[in-house]
Amino acid sequence: MSKAAKTKAFDPNAPGDAHAQIYGLPFTCEEADIVLVPVPWEVTTSYGGGTAHGPQAIFDASFQVDLFHPEFPDLWKRGVALDEMPKALLQQSKALRKEAHKVIAWLTEGGSKKELAQARKALELVNAECAVMNEWVEARTGEWLDAGKLVGLVGGDHSTPLGFHRALAQRHKRLGILHIDAHMDLRKAYEGFTYSHASIMHNTLQLPQVTTLVQVGIRDFCAEENQAFLDQGGRVKVVRSADIRRQQYEGITWRDQCDAILAALPDKVYVSFDIDGLDPALCPNTGTPVPGGLAFEEATYLLSRLVASGRTLIGFDLVEVTPGRDEWDANVGARLLWHLCGVLARP
Repeated sequence: MSKAAKTKAFDPNAPGDAHAQIYGLPFTCEEADIVLVPVPWEVTTSYGGGTAHGPQAIFDASFQVDLFHPEFPDLWKRGVALDEMPKALLQQSKALRKEAHKVIAWLTEGGSKKELAQARKALELVNAECAVMNEWVEARTGEWLDAGKLVGLVGGDHSTPLGFHRALAQRHKRLGILHIDAHMDLRKAYEGFTYSHASIMHNTLQLPQVTTLVQVGIRDFCAEENQAFLDQGGRVKVVRSADIRRQQYEGITWRDQCDAILAALPDKVYVSFDIDGLDPALCPNTGTPVPGGLAFEEATYLLSRLVASGRTLIGFDLVEVTPGRDEWDANVGARLLWHLCGVLARP
């Protein structure tokens, strides 16, 4: 059956078919305009765990999302599909996380010379295998980009989109990143891990094509990261959650704040969305929750304002969604992902 025939036969008002694609849609990746690449990986996570199961949890929760979106009423007709879940990556992540714990245990607790040698060997292995993961992500996202698809990445921890950033940098001379997060992620090789989840923006800034990084919702960072921000000069702009609230208390509207945030970005923009950029009431099980953050509608309004400004969204990632004892985090993640798909597909 062709995509046109599937679209005609599909009832968007019916309950989601759990045997269908994400959001209960009937389209394959080849048919869909939007392809989501899952990366179930959390090797360097240093606090709470479980984000490697985020892509599957979002998929499972997506069937509860109503497909009619007042802002993007025909989004489902464009087609959204989740790429094949890379089970080998998930298995490798589980194995390597045990190795990473040897490193973290040595750093926090010390140990014998034998344990030091084991930690050094484990660190070398983790760094090498994380590099392999990055290469896979770069190749997989690049394949879908070259097929003419709009591409989003669903993590996993925040180390996972580096390969996607590299793929986009190969295809665009200039791009900016709108980074929504509780953390700056500007640490260099945090805990010795070259590709740490806490180092994603440090690593991404090594790409000269990334002209601007605008970080929104920040509320937890160290002196090293603050200095890294200062050293970048005007290339990095930081909008702290506390400053957003202070300005609002003093009468500045969120619309004016959004326009000021977006003013620094170039025409082509990538969105990197760590779920902990939201108020932790919306994502209580995420790995490193921090008080403060954006309300759900503040985040979606900012994203909508981005495309309303005339800028082009060239890709996105949604990371650090961690399933808990219920589907709350995944439910929020699935709804946020639907909005991200909407702004990505918006003309």
